[in-house]
Amino acid sequence: MTDSAPRISDLARARPPEGAPSDWLAGLNPEQREAVETTEGPVLVLAGAGTGKTRVLTTRLAHILATGRARPWELLAVTFTNKAAREMRERITHLIGPSAEGLRWLGTFHSIAAQILRRHAELVGLKSTFTILDTDDQERLLKQVLEAENVDVKRWTPRSFAGVIDGWKNRGWPPEKLPPGEDFAAGKGQKLYGLYQARLRTLNACDFGDLLLHNLTILSQHADVAEEYRRRFRYILVDEYQDTNVAQYLWLRLLTSSDGNVCCVGDDDQSIYGWRGAEVDNILRFERDFPGAKIVKLERNYRSTRHILGAASGLIAANKGRLGKTLWTEDDSGEKVRVRGVWDGEAEARLIADEIETTRRTGLNYKDMAVLVRASFQMRAFEERFVMLAIPYQVIGGPRFFERAEIRDAHAYLRLILSEDDDLAFERIVNVPKRGIGDTSVQKILHMARLSGVSAMTAVRELITSDELQARTRTALAGFVRDLDRWRALAQDTPHWTLTETILEESGYTEMQKADRTSGQTRLENLKELVQSMQGFDSLLAYLEHVSLVLDLDRGAGEDAVQVMTLHGAKGLEFPLVFLPGWEEGVFPSQRSIDEKGEKGLEEERRLAYVGVTRAKRDARISFAANRLVYGRWTSQLPSRFVDELPIDHVEPESETGYYGASAGLKEAKSRWDEAPSFGSGYSSPGWKRGQAFAAARQPTDRPARQALIEGDGRLIATADPKAASGWTRGTRVFHQKFGYGLVKAVEGNKLVVAFDKAGEKKVIDTFVERA
Repeated sequence: MTDSAPRISDLARARPPEGAPSDWLAGLNPEQREAVETTEGPVLVLAGAGTGKTRVLTTRLAHILATGRARPWELLAVTFTNKAAREMRERITHLIGPSAEGLRWLGTFHSIAAQILRRHAELVGLKSTFTILDTDDQERLLKQVLEAENVDVKRWTPRSFAGVIDGWKNRGWPPEKLPPGEDFAAGKGQKLYGLYQARLRTLNACDFGDLLLHNLTILSQHADVAEEYRRRFRYILVDEYQDTNVAQYLWLRLLTSSDGNVCCVGDDDQSIYGWRGAEVDNILRFERDFPGAKIVKLERNYRSTRHILGAASGLIAANKGRLGKTLWTEDDSGEKVRVRGVWDGEAEARLIADEIETTRRTGLNYKDMAVLVRASFQMRAFEERFVMLAIPYQVIGGPRFFERAEIRDAHAYLRLILSEDDDLAFERIVNVPKRGIGDTSVQKILHMARLSGVSAMTAVRELITSDELQARTRTALAGFVRDLDRWRALAQDTPHWTLTETILEESGYTEMQKADRTSGQTRLENLKELVQSMQGFDSLLAYLEHVSLVLDLDRGAGEDAVQVMTLHGAKGLEFPLVFLPGWEEGVFPSQRSIDEKGEKGLEEERRLAYVGVTRAKRDARISFAANRLVYGRWTSQLPSRFVDELPIDHVEPESETGYYGASAGLKEAKSRWDEAPSFGSGYSSPGWKRGQAFAAARQPTDRPARQALIEGDGRLIATADPKAASGWTRGTRVFHQKFGYGLVKAVEGNKLVVAFDKAGEKKVIDTFVERA
């Protein structure tokens, strides 16, 4: 029997459907039905958010099977997740019955590629019994390769190399085709990549990226194999086509003729995974790849209200690289999208938490509300507020902020500074980053400490003066002890947030994260947020007690909990009420994305904003802060450009931004959100007016015009000037919008040292306070 011949079991399973065609086509709108019934030739289904994409996909598969156009084993249906594949199979079975059981070529890119590779493993030097390595095994193998070539694995870590190799394989690059500009470990990248691939073949193994890469080699170098699969697959369907990377695109092209029956479903406006290799150009050039292709647009939305769709459509219209479609709905109800400017991040967290509680009392469940942030470090303020108000919440797609590994590591250092008796903290960070203190040595230390009835640090101080441990281990431990003693002495007269920064830098922890090209940058952002959050506490002990309470109180949120996640993690989900905080330049759009990818990165950020808004079914609320605490300094924030790209007809602004007095170098223009009535934010207070007058007085009249450096709607809040005259004196009672009431202890030009009743001693600019 040839490999392409149907199996007897498949023939036995295939049965004609019991219902009439109208059974599975009933309820489709005209565009959906067109996408289902256009079975011949290349078809691109542009499916906007909430337009019934999954139903179209499954009904199309069912229609092809039910009308006898193909048998189950002649269909190739590709999804991105196993969950999507399972749901598709279940829906098809529900529509047409047992005929769907023979769909053995329905699955993810990698699962189907693995099937093909098993059949032709010998063509790439493997046996059909090859092993697919998991992440841990891959990193251990890479470590062996790096060490054999005398590469410093602390600087060029196996994890970062695994991320680099994955990127190369996503581009379809084997070692011999690696472009000259791609490198790792100072010129050794191609050699190391080749050694790694050779080692995999010796072990009869491959990693996840090899599944598609080896498929590309087989299909491109063996025309007979490629032709066999092109004949086998009479119909090809691809889900989420906008998220395909180069390797997936090339794989599909090798399996499909230019006039073949291929149907790709996707939405160019929801292509948000460029950071992991997705190429939006794949869907944009579909008509060039398949001349004469039929384009079907699904624009009728069944999820959101008219105002939400209007706001999202107006926002995404600013993108140049898109095929174009306009979502619409027959649901004419619902409120406009609300946009609020708040004073700072803490005020934003208070506002959202209060609105969640208010909405909950109207009958909406917590689980029907979501907070969608651009980056994980933004979650901290919301988590703390939710814990304080006993609002149940669940972080989707990752651990809670204070449970993240990097945050726990930083806390372990601080706990050991406060108490040498904290053996759990010692065990966590004695070899993080790597100091050459192995697990065997750590266990020996802990064993000796238990026998002697002393702490691990006390045992270490004794062991480094004896011969119980190897000389190299003793040297590493002695350095660790010296570091701890130095930091402990530093803690006596150094702010605890500065101490934390110093520990992270001097321990090598920051450098370790910088070397991790996969997730190191995200961890660094979380650590920066940690340092900033510490400034609201009088002492290190007070901060750590607060963290302990947070971790204790937020345990075990039930099924009814507010959903907190990143915008990337929210794709494909929907909620009646969605909060979208942090819409500020540099945060969203991400400055890093713009710096690395330019206009292409900005357009992907805008698509991410579109995804965020279209997650809302009934109510979407966007917010941005006038000020953020960055590296210990209050900075004025520019509202995100996306805010002013929202169509005013579909938006209801509810507060002032708090910006004023555009400084030199900034575009002189007011944001339309500044015209909205205030809801009592305090921006008309005497101190605020005095700040406005001060800023106006400091504007030079003879300064030559300068070209705008940033296009935005920023306004100078205040500047620190030690020479500026001040009308303040010691002993004056003052009020500050963030810190409350306090007493002036010292005056330094226009800066005041104020002992606040609740926040402790702070240094503030005089324009931020008013006489109490």
